This record gives sequence, structure tokens and C-alpha cells, in this order.
Amino acid sequence: MPAALLTSALLVAGCGLFETDASPGATGPPGTGSAVGHDAADLTGTVPDVDPSILPQESLAPMPPARLADGLVPPTNRWFSGLVLGDEPLPVFPVPLAFGVTGGGFAFGLPDVQVTEQSILGPFVPQVGVDVGASSVVVTAYDTASVTLDLLDGAGSVLGTVTLVEGSPVLRYTAATDQTATLTVAFAEANGAVSAEAGGREYVLVGADDALSGGGRSLDLAEGDSVAWFPVPDDAPDGAVATLAEAAAHPVTGTTLAYGVADDSVTTAITYETGGDAPGSGTAVVRLPHQRESDGATCGLGTYATVRGTVDVCTASTLAWASPAVEPAGALDLSGLGEDARTELAQQVRADASALEPRPSDTYFGGKALARDANLLALAEQLGLDDVAAPLRTDLAAALREWADPAGCAERDARCFVYDPEVRSVVGRTPSFGSDELNDHHFHYGYFLYAAGVVTADDPALAADLAPVLDLLAADVASGAGDEDFPALRVFDAYAGHSWASGYAPFADGNNQESASEAVSAWNGLALWAQASGDATLEAQARWLLSAEAASARAYWTDFDRDDPAIDGFGHTVTSLVWGGKRDWATWFSAEPSAMLGILVLPMQPVAGYLAGDPERIRANLDEALAGPRDDPASWDVMFGDQLLMYAALAGPDDAAAALDVARTLPDERVDDGSTRSYLLAWLLVHATA
Repeated sequence: MPAALLTSALLVAGCGLFETDASPGATGPPGTGSAVGHDAADLTGTVPDVDPSILPQESLAPMPPARLADGLVPPTNRWFSGLVLGDEPLPVFPVPLAFGVTGGGFAFGLPDVQVTEQSILGPFVPQVGVDVGASSVVVTAYDTASVTLDLLDGAGSVLGTVTLVEGSPVLRYTAATDQTATLTVAFAEANGAVSAEAGGREYVLVGADDALSGGGRSLDLAEGDSVAWFPVPDDAPDGAVATLAEAAAHPVTGTTLAYGVADDSVTTAITYETGGDAPGSGTAVVRLPHQRESDGATCGLGTYATVRGTVDVCTASTLAWASPAVEPAGALDLSGLGEDARTELAQQVRADASALEPRPSDTYFGGKALARDANLLALAEQLGLDDVAAPLRTDLAAALREWADPAGCAERDARCFVYDPEVRSVVGRTPSFGSDELNDHHFHYGYFLYAAGVVTADDPALAADLAPVLDLLAADVASGAGDEDFPALRVFDAYAGHSWASGYAPFADGNNQESASEAVSAWNGLALWAQASGDATLEAQARWLLSAEAASARAYWTDFDRDDPAIDGFGHTVTSLVWGGKRDWATWFSAEPSAMLGILVLPMQPVAGYLAGDPERIRANLDEALAGPRDDPASWDVMFGDQLLMYAALAGPDDAAAALDVARTLPDERVDDGSTRSYLLAWLLVHATA
């Protein structure tokens, strides 16, 4: 995307910094200036006009111990959640570094990526350790991409502060008292830099001046002194170390976020604030694979191997990048179908409508069932089946009203929501997959928002009735700006470009996300709900989230560069589980090959066309997932068989036609509980005639 378009597309987020036209396709407000060095606030959109007090106030599960300063909303679903929440602080992965708390301080390192047939591994292995005699830690601030961590002595007094920054190869420590910090490796001056070999890599120490003592293993620091470390990049050209040392000397004090929405692309921009003392080139950053179409960064300083792939080392004040725009969609377009196809489909819709299974009462399967029936309704209405559509619409409206009853949980134990004032979240009374521990909320609530968006698209009265609770679900996972009720963008990591699914991340490999496709579908649902409820600002934000998540889903889950030397030796075409510190060909629920791909494509909503574009990669992914050759109908008799057939159709009309032949006789048990054979056939008929 040209820099000029990046600039014009930028919607600067903030508290009244600019008046913005948030309608779809808006090119941004006048006067925002360049995408490089713009004045963006750490908010996307505005604080939603919602009222959690309308729900019962209840904690369904206790929040774990939190190392968090008073007044901060618990940072669930973040890359650093495991550092803050839980009995002990766990390692975290502010790419490219890994960081962990130790007995007297902290340690960090650049993970040495190891690749196996099944996994791309980059665990936390301490390479440089710093002991200041700390007894505990507490997070005192966090924003879009940075975390401030205080180290405390036994009396609770602050010894010093560590700043962790996503995308920064620099780790900074600032002393709060006069002290001597003990290092696990000896640093010495050589070739104009103070450095040490650690973990097979050279680390540069910046800001030590005359502070080194004890053979290079001690730092004598006065109150307010800061030091910083960074690993020397691979293939660093002459002058790169000096450039990075100069950038590292100017500490990042925080980060801010802006986003833009245009017709053909969306823009994400993260500004690394340095207190106004940074050189014109900015601070040190790394550019991830999905950020290669970026603006504002000066690269060519070398690379690092990470579990995400090879990353470029750059300097920047603002890192801005574009992602292809994905259009929200709530219905398949049947207008191109012939009479025979419409007749076949109408017969199947009638059969499915008469045999719908009861909707479950938890938020995951219950939400999927609502979305299933909303898709069936859309088909019935397009086919003119009024006798099917009318009762289905009435039933869906009643079901949505039941879920959206603010007092529902005061009367029953299912199909209702409460607000947990301790962890600041809306939680379904009947939990599933750890939703009471804030796992997977965007997956669950995305289905509700999708169903509501479809059903209320032409029913503003129903939308108004549902809005008090549906807007709370939207705020829970995607509040544009944080306040005391909800954090800003609870699940979405703007730098990584995708969401995190675990609420508390009680894992040594950091947080994780499995079903990137359900994350995409969540933002599609958010956009449809915003359209139906007339919230243009939320719709613009949802379009940004949808497009950004779709780009990262392909970059790290389904369509990553298999020739990247950083992941050489990985034996599969997809990674079905992405962590902060690794990527796995594995799922939480099944070892079946079809599960590895199926969980990355379901629920194949009308928006799922974002998975198209590389027919040969689609076929290669399927060849690995299926039980046999693609031209053998028996090969599709696997878990998620219907989802894989719909995915196959994205390879082209001939593939869709072949899949259609299989779909007509696919065993009933292979039709996902969030879909119907009607929808399966409709998808394939549409794509076979495209």
C-alpha cells in the first residue's frame, strides 16, 4: 500500500483528538498528518455506551492472584497475562525477546528456535539474568504494546522498573534506588560496544558507562539510572550495532495505537513513545511477516529467527502496515443459481428446518446453534420459502430475546449472562471451554453477534430490544477504549495482528489461540451487529479487526511461508495452535489430521472467502487433512468433513463441483453442529457456479 494511501486511510483513535467519519470506506479525517509520527491516542474508537449494572453482579469462578497495581483492569487475554495472573509469574514473549521473573530479579533472551516435524519451538531460556534482590513484582501500567513492571523488595518498596515492549529487541531496566545489580554473564567493552556472549549470541549493553564492576558481572546504579540490552541481529551489516545502540539509548515510555479503514485495505499503526528525546529514526523495532507491507520503518539492520518466521530489524517511531480489506458478510448470494439448484436447495432447507436439534444452553454451542439457524433463515428467505422463514424468524427472535434478557440469570441458570465485577467481564452463567475463566469469549460472543446481526438487519425494533445486552457482549471482547468496566480490546493484540484465547494464560509458552477462523468470524459478527444496530464507529472498528485478524490467520495458521528458513524442518502445511513461544500441529481436542485444518476454517460463514487466493495451498492443506485422496468420497468422512468440503470450494469452480458431489451423500454426523446440510450445499452450489 503506498504511503500516501496509508496516510489518507488512517483513522486516528482518541478522545476527541479528531472528528472522524467512521462510515465504511471512510478515508480518515483531514489533518491527521503522516502515518509516521502522528499523534495517536491509545484508544480505538470510544468507550461504549453500555451499562454492566443491568446484569446480575456475580463471579462464577475466582480470579487467580494478580500482581497488579490498584486501579488497573485485570489484563486477561493478553500476551503477558501469565506474568500478572496466577500463583507465580510465568514467562512471556514480547517478540522477539522472551522474559521471565527470577528469584531476585529477571532474565531474558532471544529464543533459539528449534523446529521438529510437529512444532516450531522458541521457549524461554534465560540468556542474561539480572539480580537486584527483588522479592516480588507488580505490573503498574500497560497499553497497546508495552508493560511496565516494578520489582519490589521484601518491604514492598520499589527497587526498579522493567519495560517490556512488543516488537522491541530492547530490554530496559531503570533503578529506583542506589543499588548494585548482579549479572549472570560478564560484559566488557570491545570494538566500541559493551557486550557479552550469552546463549550463543552477542548481547550489547547500553547506558552502563562507568557502572560495570566485578569483572563485568555487576552494575553499580544510582537512583534513576537506566540500562538496556539487545541481541545483535543475524546478518547485521556494518553500522547496524551502532544504530541500534543509539536507538536503545532512548527508552520507550509507552505505545499508542491508531487504525484506518479504506475500501481495499485497513491500516494498523503503533507509535513507540520515547518522551520526545528519540532521534529522528525512532526506536528499535522488529517487523513481523504480516507487517512487511509497512510504512514508517527503516529496515536493513539484520534479522532474527522467531517462531513467527524471520523478522526484519528496523528503527521506527511509528510502525504502520496495511492488510487487505475483508468485507463483512451475513448471507450467501444465491442470485446466480439456476432453477434446478434452487429446487434442490429448497428441498434441503425444508428438511433441515423440520429437523433442527434443540439449541444448547452454554455460550459456545448455544451461540453456534443461533448462528446455524440464522444461516438457515437467510437461505429460506432468499428462496422465498415464507412458510419456513416466518416461524424460524419468530423462533430466533424469541431465543435472542431470552439470551438478551438482562435479568435472565436472576431467574434461571442457563441462557443468560452475568457481569463479573472482579475480573470486569460479561460471563455466561453456563460456562464452556473455561469461559468462566475468560477463555474464548470472542469465539462464543461472535456467534451471538452474528446471529443478531443477521436476524435484526431489517428489524430495528428487535435490534433496539437486544442492544443493552448484545452491546455488552461486544464491549466485553472489543471495547474500543478502556474504562473501569472493560479493558480496551480485551482479546486483540494489535502488534501481533490477532487475538489471544486464554483468559489467564497459565502456560510457560505464553498465551495461545487455536481457532483463528472463529476469531475472524467473531469480528464479522461484530461488524454485522454494528450495521444492524446503526453504530458506524463500532462498524469501522469491526472492519479493521476483521481484516487484520484474517491477514494474520493466513500468515501464521493456514498460508504461512513454508520456505522461510526460520521454520525449516516443520513437516506440515498448517499450524493449528499458535502460542507466544511456539507453534504446533496440534489441537486441544483431537489428534485427527482433519481437526488440524478443520479448526482453522470453521464456521465457514459467508465471510470465509478470505481463505481463498492460493488454490494449490488449499489443495495441499486438504491433502494433509483428509483420510485419503481428494477424489475419493470416503476421504471426506472425517471430523469437520463438511467444513473441509466448503474450504475445498475456494480452490475454484471445478473443486467446488467435485465437493458438491461428495456433500450430497456425506454422513449426517459429519455435518457440524453449527451448520446444516442446506448451508453446505448452498455454499458449494454458489462456488461451483461462480
